[in-house]
Amino acid sequence: MSARPRPGATRSGETARRTSGRRRIAEWAERPLWSLHLVLGLTALLTTFGLAMVLSASAVESYVGGGSAYTFFVQQLLGVILGLFAFYLAMRLPVRTIRMLSFPAFVAAVVMLILVLIPGIGTEIQGSRRWFDVAGISFQPSELAKVALVLWGAHMLTLRAGPARSTRELLVPVVPGALVMCVLVVLQPNLSTAITLAIILMSLLWYIGFDLRILGAIVGAGVATAVVLTFTAGYRVNRVRVLFNPGDDPQGLGYQSRQAKYALASGGWFGEGLGQSTSKWSYLPNSYNDFIFAIIGDELGILGSMSVIALFAAVVVLGIRIARRCADPFLGLVAAVATTWIGAQATINIGYVIGLLPVTGLQLPLISYGGTSTALMLFVFGLVANAARHEPRAIAAIEKTGGGRISRLLRLPVPQLSGGAVEQSRGRNPNTQSANTTRSQRSSRRSGPPVPEHRDVEVRSRSTRTTGRRPS
Repeated sequence: MSARPRPGATRSGETARRTSGRRRIAEWAERPLWSLHLVLGLTALLTTFGLAMVLSASAVESYVGGGSAYTFFVQQLLGVILGLFAFYLAMRLPVRTIRMLSFPAFVAAVVMLILVLIPGIGTEIQGSRRWFDVAGISFQPSELAKVALVLWGAHMLTLRAGPARSTRELLVPVVPGALVMCVLVVLQPNLSTAITLAIILMSLLWYIGFDLRILGAIVGAGVATAVVLTFTAGYRVNRVRVLFNPGDDPQGLGYQSRQAKYALASGGWFGEGLGQSTSKWSYLPNSYNDFIFAIIGDELGILGSMSVIALFAAVVVLGIRIARRCADPFLGLVAAVATTWIGAQATINIGYVIGLLPVTGLQLPLISYGGTSTALMLFVFGLVANAARHEPRAIAAIEKTGGGRISRLLRLPVPQLSGGAVEQSRGRNPNTQSANTTRSQRSSRRSGPPVPEHRDVEVRSRSTRTTGRRPS
């Protein structure tokens, strides 16, 4: 008869196993291409899950409207295919080329925002003129405006960032350009997208290290403007009224929000099963678009809903990590701002579905139905992946080994940095990098996420651089 193990020895063994497991995870997370592989994995998960949920949520309405259960799914699939090409292009583009194209993209976005307001050019749906409709294909220029503001704003701010730069040099022309975009979007009308553009602008200024007092004043002015605009349109006032008094008009103004809560409550912990939701049978309007999170809760339950939230949280955390480690300040700022925008948009969408915010027209990134949004969002994820390939250790590993199977399969070029940044990034260990980050944090004008590292490389090389839904 064998002797029973002592309790102390058992606890000691469990502690050793946990310590060993944490050490293995830490070693795995410090691999040179870990950030890149995680971006690819999160993008694949969100895109595949989005396709599955669009098919499930839209099948009924698609069949009733056109006789085929796959109409909306096929359109979404085409947007994903186009987006995958955009993702691949964003990974391959050199930093210099992205920066050269940022201003033309900004100008093109502003021109299209003007053209879409002209009757006969822009298509009006339910009182909003937001779309171009060409040969049955719809395009929403406000989605392009978000991407253009991220790229152009990051380009201008990294050019002008530095201790010798004045506040005016940082504000102009980025803030006036963003305000022009916001005004044009509000005229559509599309207040929710204008708020998203404002979030992008605030993120740009925050991550570049802008003065907190002035930034707070800008935020206050933006909030006051949003409140005024909300109470100047009857349908916006009704949405606020529904938020605070959800039971006043359950079959009218509060119908959609009420049905979304019924769908979430029906799912329980584990859901009714993929494809088994009853709310999508014409009970919940826009179930495959703005309110797809309610269908997720109905079919996959609380566990499925929390998994989606965890995926978006992982995207934001990973984007900040990449921004801190990226050897190029421009790409680092793009990664930080883009993932903050994605996280904020997902938060707003989920917030109004569960009844914590007024209903808006913002979609759940990569999951809600919408070809334009999906394609451009995949392009943004490709930019984040490009930034991950520009981490110092990633550059050294790619130069040494060719980047592994994925880089060789996709034939991705070796990341190119100007001004000798590659040589400076080689041999930099994580401890030195952390120390440099800490020093930059202490010397910054405010506490918060630091500007991406290697700004000195950017400054030295500057001389060589060429520079259909309802109203919301």
